[in-house]
Amino acid sequence: MPICPSARALLFVVLAGFVQLAVADDEIRIVTEELPPYNMTEDGRVTGMSTEVVQAVLEEIGQQASIQSMPWARAYDIAQNAENVLIYSITRTAQREKLFKWVGVIAPTHWFLFSLPGKHIQLDHLDDARQYQTATVQKDAGEQYLETKGFTVGKNLQSSNKYEHNYAKLKAGRVDLWVANELNARYLIRQAGDDPATMVVPVLSLPDLGSDDGLHMAFSLQTADAVVERFRLGLQAIRRNGTYDAIARKWL
Repeated sequence: MPICPSARALLFVVLAGFVQLAVADDEIRIVTEELPPYNMTEDGRVTGMSTEVVQAVLEEIGQQASIQSMPWARAYDIAQNAENVLIYSITRTAQREKLFKWVGVIAPTHWFLFSLPGKHIQLDHLDDARQYQTATVQKDAGEQYLETKGFTVGKNLQSSNKYEHNYAKLKAGRVDLWVANELNARYLIRQAGDDPATMVVPVLSLPDLGSDDGLHMAFSLQTADAVVERFRLGLQAIRRNGTYDAIARKWL
């Protein structure tokens, strides 16, 4: 029995509604922070090693999505409280393990407590750092890690919302120590016109700060497992086909 024009029109409207809903359900929001050289804004465009890896995964799986850069605390809250949100570059720690759906490692990292050479600070253990003022970034892995070890913001931690503020604090003598990812620290020091080899000393390595694992991308818990798996397979694909290695050679 043929469908009358009015019924055909109604069917088209219903099907179009389903298509729009499917598209909306598949929309991904990507959030990050200014953490050069992993993720940073240049000429109004988000770039960096981790960004290029995320973009390569998007291209591999045929997914369209824009990337927003914002203070880490805001990105971190959005990724915990909204659906279909991808966050990077994020350190995978025990504290964060059940807060996100993890996709995989997108960049290497190694965390240290840094000081100025003239301070002559010697740390044999993390407990030795309690007597000093340490610069941190709000809600980043370094600050959260130190808080789990009994350090306190406002007591022996000085929290900022930008990583470059912490190098300025250290250089000006407003803090004694700076907890930072090595690659990010050295980049910021060079950007300030200084030589990383002479301006800072890594006084204590923090190998249990997720460092061996590297920086990740992860999804909010409200994201469907199928979406997470699609991104995981895309990341595996760009590692197999050489795309990841080509990006790493540009930045490391």
